[in-house]
Amino acid sequence: MKISRMNVWVMGSAWRNLTFLQLTTDEGLIGISECRISNRTQALLGYLEEAKNRYILGTDPFRIEHTVLRMFRDDYGRVGQVVATAIALVEIACWDILGKATNRPVYELLGGAVRERIKAYANGWYQVPRTPDAFAEAAKAAVAKGYRALKFDPFGPGWYELDRKERLLSISLVEAVRAAVGPDVELLIEMHGRFSPAMALRIARELEPFEPTWIEEPVPADNIAALEKVARQARIPIATGERLHHKYEFRELFERQACDIIQPDVTECCGLLETKKIAAMADLYYMTVAPHNVAGPVATATALHFAACTPNFKIQEHFNDFTEPHTRLCASGCPPVVDGYFSLPKGPGLGVSLNLDVIQAHPPNYGHFNLFVEDWQKRQTAAS
Repeated sequence: MKISRMNVWVMGSAWRNLTFLQLTTDEGLIGISECRISNRTQALLGYLEEAKNRYILGTDPFRIEHTVLRMFRDDYGRVGQVVATAIALVEIACWDILGKATNRPVYELLGGAVRERIKAYANGWYQVPRTPDAFAEAAKAAVAKGYRALKFDPFGPGWYELDRKERLLSISLVEAVRAAVGPDVELLIEMHGRFSPAMALRIARELEPFEPTWIEEPVPADNIAALEKVARQARIPIATGERLHHKYEFRELFERQACDIIQPDVTECCGLLETKKIAAMADLYYMTVAPHNVAGPVATATALHFAACTPNFKIQEHFNDFTEPHTRLCASGCPPVVDGYFSLPKGPGLGVSLNLDVIQAHPPNYGHFNLFVEDWQKRQTAAS
């Protein structure tokens, strides 16, 4: 069996593009995958076109490790976000083909389920004015959808430091959300790599009364020593890892034990096998895994297959209950969140199929999504 055709589609929405890859074999089997790569969609498309004849067409979809090795190694240059995402798209689509060829769900091919359902948390629910009342009402609406864990960034466009007024407003948003949802709902505080270690530690101390499950990316992602400084002193668990793209980039994070929860994105981290390897490395240090997921239903289903078969999985991020309807209708088969949990995905393969009519009805949005401008939480892109 060989891969004989590659198709790529990009679907736009208010603040993100979703990129879909479809691989077709000479025996008629089809495998799909999906990602959202922030502000770099055109770079990804360019690399996929360059890699198509070099690494993809004519290859055996069952030889997944071999294909990944060639794409990772043979261009010689360092693998960053764009290449790692392209590798993941090809790798995941091959797993979908393999599952369909064997009539099994992907998670069974990766070791089988270790849990019967998959815990979820909501993100993107706070597209409202940055006031305590607005955040409180939005939080209650998210809980009414069945979520028992909510993530949010209350810090506006903050960078390195917040003045006193901004810091107190940010803390008041967390206080309002905690009061609105009560003690039983988990709060996960996103920092988006905004702060200096000193400011991150000060904010962490002020967040302690609200008992967040974690603080995420408290400092910029480029300096693990700075993250370690925060992890050594903070009394709230640290989550990070969405901007690391393969096991070699995670190595120092583990060796320094600079966090408690890792957040690889399966669709930007060279795919399912690489993310499984990273999770196994984390397990050596008793760290748990909460996969990053900012994409649509195909990527969400992919993350669920990973979650189903990974022993140290913790919780799964999900945006799509708080985005435009077409970001859910673009593919069918992804389980919904019910009472805070996903059910296991159904096979064969990933268990999802594309709706090309929906995808093609929503052209790409090549505006710029910037987390460091006023009211970014309303999730609109500025014109490029």
